[in-house]
Amino acid sequence: MKRTLALLLAALLLVTFALTGCSAQKTNLKLATGSATGTYYAYGAAFTQVLSANIQGLTFDVQSTGASKANIYNLADGEVDMGIVQNDVADYAYRGVDLFDGEQITDFVAIAGMYAEVCQVVGTPNMTSIADLKGKRVSVGDIGSGTEFNAKQILSAYGISFDDITVHNLSFGDSATAFKDGKIDAFFCTAGAPTTAIVELATTNALNILAVDDEHAAKLIADYPFYTQFAIPRGSYKGVDADVMTVAVKATLVCKKSLSDDLVYKITKALFEKKADITTAHPKGAELDAAYAVAGISIDFHPGAAKYFKEVGAMK
Repeated sequence: MKRTLALLLAALLLVTFALTGCSAQKTNLKLATGSATGTYYAYGAAFTQVLSANIQGLTFDVQSTGASKANIYNLADGEVDMGIVQNDVADYAYRGVDLFDGEQITDFVAIAGMYAEVCQVVGTPNMTSIADLKGKRVSVGDIGSGTEFNAKQILSAYGISFDDITVHNLSFGDSATAFKDGKIDAFFCTAGAPTTAIVELATTNALNILAVDDEHAAKLIADYPFYTQFAIPRGSYKGVDADVMTVAVKATLVCKKSLSDDLVYKITKALFEKKADITTAHPKGAELDAAYAVAGISIDFHPGAAKYFKEVGAMK
């Protein structure tokens, strides 16, 4: 009887330990994205679903937010565990410049650059170069937006300042409307290409996508290492019959420093090894590439992510 009771108690203890172990392995991460109607949110929901299906015990709470700058503050305040941000905005936070104007925030790290957010410059058909923008009416994006800083930096590479143009601060949609109505001559748009506002504009108005040539791209990248060169594929917009070289920033997955090396390694590995599944869930998954993921990222990488990139030869 005593032996039976002892065996029963031992079995109960094993079950208890097993259940405790299973519970300890469960992890829920809060991911900050962007507007509920934007790409960050949709893509975040897509890739986290794939990660959850392939990493045991891992789940995500995907949150709609104010995007890059807000996500960095959310990470700093401990309100989320991960976020999607533009790599240039992350750079500003680390250095305490531009959007952060003297306030350095460095308590977050990179996991991977995921897809290009392309700096597109739309001009009238007679324009052939960004140099042609001097003296023109140009929308540079909303005041204080990442697009406004992209516009300022790109123009500066061509020796043009905001004093040399008539500045309009308009959203992408409003810029397209103003261009259509002849109220502006050109506008900047930092977004995935093709961009809906430009696609719709090109169906009714002739336009030209202005290139950032190799010489000026090299100067820009030397000054701002978060940029990479990017070719907008021909046919992206009506009337654009050849690839257009420009520069891009990146939608980048970041996280708080305290996430374990093992967990971030598993997340990074699954992100790239399950690329096909992610692409099925969202077309931006097609841009996942380990070498591209580390290029142009000027902030620190999480050790767990760095371990994966070193294993595949994308990082030394």
